[in-house]
Amino acid sequence: MQVPLNDLRRVHAPHASALRAAYERVFSRGAFVLGEEVRAFEHEFAAFCGTQQCIGVANGSDALEIALRAVGLSAGDRVATVANAAMYSTLAIRATGARPVYVDVDEATLTMSPAALETLPPEELRALVVTHLYGRLADMAPIVTFARERGVPLIEDCAQAHGATRDGTRAGAFGTLATFSFYPTKNLGALGDGGAITTNDAALGDIVRELRQYGWRGKYRVDREGGRNSRLDELQAAFLRAKLPSLDRENERRREIVNRYARRIDHADIRAPLPVDGDSVAHLAVIRTAHRDALRTHLSERGVSTDIHYPIADHRQRVAHASGVTLPVSERACNEVLSLPCFPGITDAEADVVVEACNAWRR
Repeated sequence: MQVPLNDLRRVHAPHASALRAAYERVFSRGAFVLGEEVRAFEHEFAAFCGTQQCIGVANGSDALEIALRAVGLSAGDRVATVANAAMYSTLAIRATGARPVYVDVDEATLTMSPAALETLPPEELRALVVTHLYGRLADMAPIVTFARERGVPLIEDCAQAHGATRDGTRAGAFGTLATFSFYPTKNLGALGDGGAITTNDAALGDIVRELRQYGWRGKYRVDREGGRNSRLDELQAAFLRAKLPSLDRENERRREIVNRYARRIDHADIRAPLPVDGDSVAHLAVIRTAHRDALRTHLSERGVSTDIHYPIADHRQRVAHASGVTLPVSERACNEVLSLPCFPGITDAEADVVVEACNAWRR
């Protein structure tokens, strides 16, 4: 049996009729940019997240950069973020002219460590970006308190956490602004690129809307610096509307798979995933081992597809120019993490093949 890391054909199969109907609806209207579907999706996704505002944009990377520009960053401003999440926040911060200040992560969850955050030097921070990695909410209560006490805007990177909930609050509703990606492999994935920004601040929502469309305050009137062309198109919005009602159910299936791995993988050289509940939507099923290459080869020989999310810490990237930065937990994790198959359409039998292959490893 070959077990894929992800299979988007299976992911989309239950939505086939609704997706075709969405296409026909958009095609019949003949309006393809910032129309009825985008407005409806923005309303529905804001309601899902429990926020007052949702603004659709072209992709998750644009969402991060626009959110940072919306809070008024200037060249040289310092923005706290993590370094184990594939450079996405780093690239957005640098695109605004600001500077990333890296915070190490928690050993168990691999999300931002509140204790490490508290050790940052007293120099003024201008903003804070927290990533809900692998679908798990970061430890938000102390992070929210830190941001409030420092007087800095808190931006959530929710690209992997659509629907994660803690104490009744969803991902996207904790921060000043929150960003989402709808890349096809995300828990709520489009059939192409897409993104969104959520907020409860009406004034910031207005700024984001201006920034996503050239900086326009009115048509052809550019009043806002830093604007760009970053619009969620009608077709992707319609596809997302078709899939949104099933998101909670599909997230629950992802949790079942990760918890199956957590219970059944039993190997001295493999750290199984942490068990998950509602505060994780199990975007990825990540194990850890100090012998990753050997395990990955073994799993491939057993027909199990894997990937590495993510192999290089941001401050170790060639373009980072971050000499002197040491993040021991992040660096160790980047050398050990390995993603196992996890998607709503995976079968129990396939998941058991993954477990058995892990447990049968002899190095």
